[in-house]
Amino acid sequence: MYKARGLAGALGVVPGLALSGAVAAVALWAAEGPLKGWGLGALTLAILLGMLLGNSLYPALRGLCDSGVALARQRLLRLGIVLYGFRLGLEQLAAVGMAAVLIDVLMLTSTFLLACWLGRRVFGLDRHTTVLIGAGSSICGAAAVAATEPLLRAEAGKVAVAISTVVLFGTLGMFLYPWLFHLLADTLRLDAHAYGIYIGSTLHEVAQVVAAGSAVSAETGEAAVIAKMIRVMLLAPFLLLLAQYLGRREAHDEAGAAHRHFPWFALGFVAVVGFNSLHLLPAGLVQALVRLDDWLLAMAMAALGLGTVLGAIRQAGLRPMLLAGGLALWLVLGGALVNLAFAL
Repeated sequence: MYKARGLAGALGVVPGLALSGAVAAVALWAAEGPLKGWGLGALTLAILLGMLLGNSLYPALRGLCDSGVALARQRLLRLGIVLYGFRLGLEQLAAVGMAAVLIDVLMLTSTFLLACWLGRRVFGLDRHTTVLIGAGSSICGAAAVAATEPLLRAEAGKVAVAISTVVLFGTLGMFLYPWLFHLLADTLRLDAHAYGIYIGSTLHEVAQVVAAGSAVSAETGEAAVIAKMIRVMLLAPFLLLLAQYLGRREAHDEAGAAHRHFPWFALGFVAVVGFNSLHLLPAGLVQALVRLDDWLLAMAMAALGLGTVLGAIRQAGLRPMLLAGGLALWLVLGGALVNLAFAL
C-alpha cells in the first residue's frame, strides 16, 4: 500500500513539472534567441510567461499540476541557488581588486537599508514586499528575490510584484548606463574599466549588466560582469544575516523559528563556489551544470508565475513601483558617488 501511495505521489508531480519545464524551455530559447540583447534574462521571461498562463489556461489545470508546480517553486529553486555557485570562483575577487569588493558591499548594504526605511516608513509597505524589492535591487534582481522568498514564505503575488518592479527599472538602467558614459565620460572621471565596476555594482540583473557593459566597450563589459558576479557572491552572507534577523524577530512567537528560517541552501551555494574555485571538474562538465542550473531556476520562476494572480499585483498599487524607482535612483546617483570616491 505504501509503495503504491509513494508511486502515485511521484507520478502526481509529473504534469506540473512538465508544464514548468515547457515554460522554462520557451523562456530559455527566447532569451538566447530572438530576445537576446534586450536585457531580459530567462528568469524574467519565465515568470512573465508563467503569469500569462497562470491567469489564462492554468486555472483549469490546477488540480492536475499544483503538486508539481509547488515542487518546482520550492525544492528546485533551492537546488538552483546551490548550483548557481558553479558560475563563480574566488579568483574573480583578484581580477577587479579589493576596491570593487568594497564598492559592492557598500552598495548592497546601503541599498537594502534604504529599501527597509523607504518601504516601511515612507511608503507603508508590508515587510515581505519591502524585503523582496530591497533584495532584488541591491543584489541580483529576480534571482535574489527568488532566493529570499523561502526565508519569508511570501505570497506568490508579492514575489511577482517585486520581480516586475525590479526588472522594469533594471531594464531602463540597461539603456541609461551606456548613454551616461558617452555623455559624461570626462565629467565622471571613470575610465572604461572603472565604469564597468560602476555598472556591475549598481545595475540589477546579470543579463542587463552584460548588455550595458558591452554597449560601452569590451573592457567595460568584462569588468562589469566580474563586479556583478562578486555582488552575486554576497547573496549568501546576505541570506544568512537575514535568516538570523528573522529568527530573532520571531523567536518570541514560535520556538525554533530561527532553525526554520536557516537557509541551508545558502551554505550549499558557498560550498559550491569554494569547490568551483579549485577547478577540479572539467570545463565541459561545469558548463553542463550551469545549463542544468539555468533550467532549474527557469522552472522555479515559471512555477512562481503560474501561481501568481494578476489581481494581487494590481492590488499592490503604485507604492512598490515608487520604492523600486527610489532605489534605482540611489543606485545610479549614489553608486556614481561611491565609485568616484574609490577612483580618486
